[in-house]
Amino acid sequence: MAEARLHTLYKEEITPKLKEEFGYENVMAIPKLQKIVINVGVGEAIQDKKALDNVVENVALITGQQPVTTKAKKSISNFKLREGMPIGCKVTLRGRIMYEFVDRFINLALPRTRDFQGIPDKSFDGRGNYTMGVKEHTIFPEIDTDKVTKLHGMDITFVTSAETDEEAFALLKHFGMPFKRRN
Repeated sequence: MAEARLHTLYKEEITPKLKEEFGYENVMAIPKLQKIVINVGVGEAIQDKKALDNVVENVALITGQQPVTTKAKKSISNFKLREGMPIGCKVTLRGRIMYEFVDRFINLALPRTRDFQGIPDKSFDGRGNYTMGVKEHTIFPEIDTDKVTKLHGMDITFVTSAETDEEAFALLKHFGMPFKRRN
């Protein structure tokens, strides 16, 4: 099976750029993308069990991997929520599937976002990980917009081996992530 396009790009072009930019001595110190976690919370799942099935199906289509349903950790009586009720789903992508997802996300999905001005560069967590939210799942080309009954968003977390936000920013920028212009 052929290697993902972005993985080849990382090894051949991004690695030397990062090594030069940050002056790494050891090749293993160069930051890399470790995994991507996609999380979707479905508040309607409390009343409507079918809502969660629909979201799980959509996330499976988008990622090419079967999501795991997440369950409530605590009971909250005001929301009629019991501990252990399924309230969302998540997927962890690694390896070839991860690189292919990043490629599709940057080159196909993000440009289809309405009024797209770039993604914010403020969502780094201080340890080299970047999290962003997507408001509509219909920006992904795998979703047939004619069959969509209800829109849902998702949180996408890019987990890198970078030690600082600056290194993670540079890594994602080299992958082609369209960050907003800094003023």
